[in-house]
Amino acid sequence: MRLEAMLRAAALAAGIAAWWAPPAAAQTPMQAIQQQQQQQQIQQAQQALQRQQLEQAQQQQTPPTTSYSAPLTLGGGARVPALTPGAPPTYSLPNLVGPERVLVRPGEVTQSEGGPTASGPLGETGRFPGATAVFGASLFTRESTAITDAPNPNYVIVPGDRVSLRVWGAIESEALGVVDPSGFLFLPNVGPVRVAGVRAGDLQRVVEAEVQKVYTSQVRVYAVLLSTQRIGVFVTGFVRTPGRFGGSAADSVLDFLVRAGGVDPGRGSFRDISVQRGGRTVVTIDLYRFLLEGGLPPIRLQEGDTLVVARQRAMVGADGAVRNNYLFEVPNRAMTGRELMEYARPLPSATNAVVRGTRGGQPFSRYATLAELSRIQLGDQDMVTFITDSPARTVRVTVEGSRLGPSVLVTDRDANLCGVLDHVAVDPALADTGSVFLLRPSVAQQQRRAIDEALDRLERQLFMAVSATTGVAAIRASEAQLVSSYIQRARRTQPEGRLVVFSDAGQCVPVRLEDGDVIVIPERSSTVLVSGEVTAPRAVVYRPGMRLNDYVRAAGGFTPRGRESTLMVRRASGELVLDPANQTLRPGDELIALPYLDPKSFQIGADLLGLIYQVAVATRIFL
Repeated sequence: MRLEAMLRAAALAAGIAAWWAPPAAAQTPMQAIQQQQQQQQIQQAQQALQRQQLEQAQQQQTPPTTSYSAPLTLGGGARVPALTPGAPPTYSLPNLVGPERVLVRPGEVTQSEGGPTASGPLGETGRFPGATAVFGASLFTRESTAITDAPNPNYVIVPGDRVSLRVWGAIESEALGVVDPSGFLFLPNVGPVRVAGVRAGDLQRVVEAEVQKVYTSQVRVYAVLLSTQRIGVFVTGFVRTPGRFGGSAADSVLDFLVRAGGVDPGRGSFRDISVQRGGRTVVTIDLYRFLLEGGLPPIRLQEGDTLVVARQRAMVGADGAVRNNYLFEVPNRAMTGRELMEYARPLPSATNAVVRGTRGGQPFSRYATLAELSRIQLGDQDMVTFITDSPARTVRVTVEGSRLGPSVLVTDRDANLCGVLDHVAVDPALADTGSVFLLRPSVAQQQRRAIDEALDRLERQLFMAVSATTGVAAIRASEAQLVSSYIQRARRTQPEGRLVVFSDAGQCVPVRLEDGDVIVIPERSSTVLVSGEVTAPRAVVYRPGMRLNDYVRAAGGFTPRGRESTLMVRRASGELVLDPANQTLRPGDELIALPYLDPKSFQIGADLLGLIYQVAVATRIFL
């Protein structure tokens, strides 16, 4: 069996590796983990083989047998215990590198500076970017309609149609037949009645008028068009399935094009479709006129007519800030930018356009305003992207916390925080105006990037450290598994982007506001939050004169990992005090006891402690 052979080969390779293996050498945690994964793969292969044998035994109704009941020996003397039925599966280490990374780099434009953007229309939020569809191709996405014998009232009767006429009253007469080539239908006791050229809805009135010319009174008439003439039309040129298609004389050009699969959007023309009859062109149809204005030439197809779809002309695409992001067919060899804008209909937010194409066999690109674009000659395969390339004159900020006025403010882009705060109404008895801070999305992205870089450094140090013996490597591999779970949790945290804007003396810093900033005005508090490595994290009522140790004792004292040397204070404004020994706590402060990690007992304790501190500051979460 293939699985059994693979397992035997793996065991043989492991035995050869063990026989040739030199004395125990220095191993890195990565090597130890790879060795564990090799053991797990052999265990999984044994389990699969055992399940396969069990299924075969059940089919043969005989007790199952296990070929590999003895432990396997791997290189280095490691032994894999024998598997027993029902043993839990073993999983390898999870992927330590997350799929998401913050790619914002220093030097990119800020929100207030306003880089080029291209937003779609409001009613089509899920639209795919770019011009990928040919304008008008959606005409032929539906199934072809079935041929029906019920004509519409606007259908004009032609020779070959079947008509039913009945007269009663002073005379009795009935005719059921086909309109002759002259356009007449003979009615007994009345004579021939001309019906060709009459609308189906007017047939009753016309026949009644003809009968009353002979019988002036006591006569009733009933006339109805039963079915239209069956015709066959050839559809050829650049369509999906050219050929001859049947229909009725009431069918339009679109009906026959649909039956032929529609115009080929990659090769056929939507603007040059001709109807040929008797070797000459009767009419040329431009489907853009139907798509934009709803008009089609008043042509009635006849038996033997041919629809010819010409080859595609030059194509020009439009995307970005437009309502119609399609590929448009140029009616002539060139199209002006003004014509393209009439088709694409740029949004009011569009200010500029980027033209990309080919001129003389060389790549061509041009940047222009909409006024300049209207005078540019566009060629085949040009792509025009409409963008908004104008900085916003205002920024929008949100006010949260203890306020009395509106929560959304719109101000000039050069406004600073101190000037805006003068226009925010607060209750001085409730608002802590000396602890106002900002939540800024750009700062949150920078914090996210800094945390990711610290996690990457920790991963490199974790898996590239060299151990003197296999025993130390196994210990470090166990540590690596613990730290890797912490790294995964740290990658899922979301920094809040807090920006300290008030000094220790309570003075406002004139920071220029950015679009999307959140101004937070904390409420006055009468407590101090004690958290971190304390027995019972809690909020302690503030009392003047209380020292740091008093608050720690109120929270139950330190845990075994807590130390007085790792205390840190975070003010309500976000300001950090790393050495709070000589500082006085204030109402609303947070006293944090960071964990103490002995570098002697943990190889990467210093880096891990620094990372814990960085995550705690950025996200207000202690992992």
